[in-house]
Amino acid sequence: MSYRTLDDLADGQRVLARLDLNSPVSVGVVEDNRRFTRHARTVRDLLADGHAVALLAHQGRPGRDTFVTLEQHAEILSEHVGTDIEYIPDTCGETALTAIENLEHGEAIMLENVRMTDDELPEREPQEHAKSDLVQTLAPEFDAYVGDAYSTAHRKHASIVGLPLEMASYAGRVMVSEYEANSAIATREFDGEVTMVAGGKKATDVIDVMTSLQDRVDNFLLGGIVGELFLRAIGYDVGRDIDESDLYESQWRANKDEIRTLIESHPSELVYPSDLAFADGNNERAEVTVADVRNKDHDYLDVGSDTVEQYSDIAAHSSAVFVKGALGMFEDERFSNGTARVLEAIGRSDCFSVVGGGDTSRAIEMYGMDEEDFSHVSIAGGAYINALTGESLPGVEVLKGNVEATH
Repeated sequence: MSYRTLDDLADGQRVLARLDLNSPVSVGVVEDNRRFTRHARTVRDLLADGHAVALLAHQGRPGRDTFVTLEQHAEILSEHVGTDIEYIPDTCGETALTAIENLEHGEAIMLENVRMTDDELPEREPQEHAKSDLVQTLAPEFDAYVGDAYSTAHRKHASIVGLPLEMASYAGRVMVSEYEANSAIATREFDGEVTMVAGGKKATDVIDVMTSLQDRVDNFLLGGIVGELFLRAIGYDVGRDIDESDLYESQWRANKDEIRTLIESHPSELVYPSDLAFADGNNERAEVTVADVRNKDHDYLDVGSDTVEQYSDIAAHSSAVFVKGALGMFEDERFSNGTARVLEAIGRSDCFSVVGGGDTSRAIEMYGMDEEDFSHVSIAGGAYINALTGESLPGVEVLKGNVEATH
């Protein structure tokens, strides 16, 4: 059973929509980013269909510098939607309820950061969350719930899994596009080879994905810290710390058994970097062949030119490519070649392509690429990993269950 979407929602309803506008915050200033652009489509479609719309979202976590109100979010989203969205400095108290009561069709308001309520953050089962004050207060005020917070769909939070149990529920535009694209590697059949760019700094996440997908992926293009750890496992003198950071050693201890298992069970699918890049004595990019590394004395910050050429060729001739993690420290232009040039090759090809959320997707904008050249650029992090590894997403499952419960 699938979920209902906005296309199934009758016009002129009173709608509570859960978005994910969680954004970087610098010195109290909220960054305008891709999430506002994506969620604006859902809000525009709701307003165009004559709904009275109240928006729920979160920002940061208690105790962190990023834990701020949603006043700036309302202003930024208003610009993207093209109409004023009033910020309400309350989530489910009298101020919020009055604003909801006065809400007219074709208007939208932004309720306060839902994580400022006591009910939101505890990880609980949906049935328990459905009994919370937050859910029981807000649900009776609306005709329908729209779940659009795919990036948080892997969480069992009250506004994600509790509200859909008490209301007729629908998936928003972001939820649908993210879920279908990110689940494609597990659910779709492709005519040719399936390739995954497997890099980044978080080795455990990437190796978990590789382990889950080892029988569905034909080529794992290794890079970043992940690539060095695999090279270390086959005997090269890389994947080691040269200072006291413990970046490599701790991740090696945590993942060495899984790495060795993957090497033994799928040796032909693993594509290793043949050369690596580092900053030389003049602080310029320099490269070394992996086989020539002895007593690692540099941090390797990108894959080398030969590797870039090889990876680009494999990606360009694949039927589908999924990107999980950068191949180097692309934020520094000297070490952007691996990530940027392989992404460019993917964008130029006719393959089905999904670029994972978070840091890697930023490279598309940073280096002048067009998102339209990729099948999907995800704004999700943890939910993207869950989708790739085949784990269920509670925020999606409750939307599917809502269909069954109301028929």
